[in-house]
Order: sequence, then C-alpha cells, then structure tokens
Amino acid sequence: MKVYEGRILSVNARDEVFRYLVEDGGRIAFVGDELPERYAAAPRVALGERALIPPFADTHQHFASFSAFNAGLNVMEAESNDEILSMVDRFAADCPNKTLIAFGASPYSVKERRLVSRTELDGVTHGKPLFLVKYDGHACVVNTALLEKLPKKLASLRGWHPDTGEMNQEAFFAVSDFITNSISPLELLRDMQLAADYEASKGIGLIHTVSGVGFPLDLDISMETWFARSVQSGLQLRVFAQSMDPKTALRRGLPRIGGCFACALDGCFGSQDAAMREPYALDPSNSGVLYYTDEQVTDFCRKANRAGLQIEMHAIGDRAFDQAARALKAALDEHPRSDHRHGIIHACLPTAEGMAICRDYGIQLPMQIAFDNWRQEPPEYTEVLLGRERNAALNPVKDFDELGCVVSFGSDAPCTSPDPIVWLHKAVNHSNPAQRVSIRKALRMATYNGYRTSFDEGERGSLETGKIADMAILSQDPYTTPQERLCELRVEKLILGGEEYRPQSQSVPAAVLRGMFAKGKA
Repeated sequence: MKVYEGRILSVNARDEVFRYLVEDGGRIAFVGDELPERYAAAPRVALGERALIPPFADTHQHFASFSAFNAGLNVMEAESNDEILSMVDRFAADCPNKTLIAFGASPYSVKERRLVSRTELDGVTHGKPLFLVKYDGHACVVNTALLEKLPKKLASLRGWHPDTGEMNQEAFFAVSDFITNSISPLELLRDMQLAADYEASKGIGLIHTVSGVGFPLDLDISMETWFARSVQSGLQLRVFAQSMDPKTALRRGLPRIGGCFACALDGCFGSQDAAMREPYALDPSNSGVLYYTDEQVTDFCRKANRAGLQIEMHAIGDRAFDQAARALKAALDEHPRSDHRHGIIHACLPTAEGMAICRDYGIQLPMQIAFDNWRQEPPEYTEVLLGRERNAALNPVKDFDELGCVVSFGSDAPCTSPDPIVWLHKAVNHSNPAQRVSIRKALRMATYNGYRTSFDEGERGSLETGKIADMAILSQDPYTTPQERLCELRVEKLILGGEEYRPQSQSVPAAVLRGMFAKGKA
C-alpha cells in the first residue's frame, strides 16, 4: 500500500483534482481530498511541485517499424544533406548489419531543400545496401547496392525512380516489404523490447500498433500479438491488423483491423499524393492518389463491421477523409452497432460533410498533433503546397472536439518520436489559434481518450477508485504551467499496476513462448 499526496489530476468525467491517491495491491483504493483514517499509517509519496496523472496512450504508431528504426540511424535533426551523409558514413562503418536502415530524411528541413540522392549515398555506405526512409514514412531513398538487390518486377510499379533512388507510392511499399523480409524475427523482437522501454520512459502506458508490413504470412502481426501478450511491467499493446481482409484479424483473435499501408486510402502531403478534392497549389494537374475505389473501401468496411471488428483507416487528404467517412457510414447504415468505435487515422484535412458523419456515427479520430508546425514539414512549405486556406484548416483538433467527437493523440512513430509532452504543448499552442484547446482538454486527449478508443477505459485511463493503478509522475502540474512552457515538462516515473516500470528483461525466446500461449489482451 502507498499513499500519494499532492496534485492528483484524475482526468475523470469532471476533471477533478484531488490531494490523495491510495494504491493497494496494484489497484486504486481511494482518491479524494480527505485521507481516511485507515490509510493514515501507510507509506507516503509527497509529490511536492510534481503531479500524478494517468499514463499516456499512443493511439497510432507502427511499433515494429519504430522498433527497427529506433535501433537504426535517425537523421531527423540533420540540418543539411552533408550532415546526413556524414552520419550515414559513420553508421555504415560501425553497424554490423548486412543492410543499413535509416529514417527521417526531409527535403524541407535541410539547407539544400532536396532529398539526398542515390549517388550521394553510394559514396558513404561502404558497399552496404541502404534503406533510408523519408520522414513521412511513405517514401524512401535507396542506394545502388540495395537497388541491385530489389526484384526486377518492382520497376513496373508506380513511384519507381531508380535515377534518384527515391521510391514512393506502390514502389515504396514493395521496397519496404523486401526490407522487412530481411530482418530476423528474433532481432526484431529484441528491438521491440528496447522500444517498449523507450516509450515507457516517455510515460506511455498504452500503445496502439498497426501491424502488417510485408513479413511472409503476416508474421509481424503474430509477433506483435505475442509481444503484446508477453510484455512485462504492465505495459499494454493493442494490435490493429493492417489488412483489407477481415480474416487476417479474426484468425488471430484480434478484435480490430486497420491502419496504414494496406489500409491507407491515400498518401501524404510531403510526397504530394494525399488525395485532394482540389489540385495542389504547386501543381494544378495533381490531386493526389486514392489507392482504392469507393466500392472497394465500402465493401471492406461492410465486411469488417458485420464481423464485429473495430475499423481504422489512414486518410490525410480531404478526398480520402470523405471516402473513409462515407464508407463507415454505409457499413453502419447496413449493420448498425451502438459502440463500434471505428476511427479515421490522421484526419489532417477533413471536410464539413465528413466531420458531420463522424459526429452522427460516433467515429473517433486518432490524430497526430505532432504534425502541427512540424520541422520535417514546416507550415511555410505546406502553405505553398496547399494554399493559405487549406493550410489553416490542417489538424482541426478543436473543431472535432466541439462537435463531440472523441479525439486522441498518436505519434505515427517512426514518423514522429513518441513524446506525449510534445502533444500537450502543440495542442495548447496550435499554429492556428482557432484550433487551440485547453490543457485539460489536451491531457484528456493524450490519456483517457486513448484508453477509451480501445475499450480500455473501464480499467485504465483515469485515476479513479477501483481502477488499475497505472499512473505517471510529471515534473510539474500541467494545469498550472504557462502554456508556452509545457514543452519543458518531464516524465519522472511511470507506474503500472502500482509498481514502477522496469526494463524488459526476459529472453526473446521466452517472450515468444509466453506470448504464443498466454491469454492476455492484445
């Protein structure tokens, strides 16, 4: 038993702040302002200036991909292509892996204002194949050593550019599948353990992962499911099978399906293939790409909805958002469900029509507020790309909230680092002042709403009597921190089931065996 005394931010239905919280046997035994006598002798944790909150929930990331990239080379902070090349040179010299994996290249955050090229990479990769993924996770640059290993049939795919080495659209997905198949499952599972420890250090207690990126027989979906059921220290993972075939989820006993890749309805702004209702301002001939017809998306939603699955789909452009909203509406009109919790991921540029459908049909939004004022895709670039009016309409967190829609936050890792403090700061300091929300709203979106999204709010997501004692300690009270200084908050401790989080320690084979036979939630 332990008593926490100080600022207890419950994030309950009334957003109450209490003085005391009592943990007993891994559960919250009491929350309130007057400590009952029966707990008076229990050991106390004085919070002082700190605050106790529910753990954060990351409601959209590619956990297997993030794990691999987290173990590779991150070039996001590079200020020039020369700096990227120097980083790759050192990495190639030191890395023992046969294939090099790097992430984060952007033409908008380097002084050259272009992607590094295949021939430039050839000079610094020491003859090793290199897979350098663009910051948005929807394109990559390959060097010649990797290009020569790729199957010849890929040359017929849309987005194949061997001259520069840049691959996007279908060609990017195919190259990603090829790389995925080169990674040892045991190596990936070890990387997952390290990634779990990293995310726990950021106060994340729940991860929604979208899985299914090219392993034979969708082995990565199985691996993430096993990992979710075997992970130690109380960390929670919820797996979405990235597939347009409901059977992919059903035969693994997963209650949810969707994500990006196979369930991406369009591309992204950085590659100018997000599906738009009106052409891009930079190119009147280009309105982006819809990967599926309306009929295909509606058929998928109807089948998955009838099967009782929770559905989420990637939609960044306004045309893709409408396609997702209409398909979910058609599925629910055909087979109504009172508590489906279907969602549209990203929802960067929604329409009034699509937002009304979300309101009326209870469609939730796992949004990426970290995309706002993003160094890798700065607003001055998106304004040139989209025009002033559309640029100002991006990531309308407050509009969705005022409609009564459930908004949660996800990192889309590895596109952005899983850092909930960034989400709080950007939601409260949105680049469009009309879309700023209060810190209380932002904290709810980053915590309780994320747990609600995966039907976990009955046990977790708020600090209430009877719930599992999952909590995080922040260095300061976010409710009283000046909004411009929210980015200075730090997560000091993650507590899951009443115990401080400890790094993953079991061997990979033991984790696999435990996960294969465990009955835990995934």
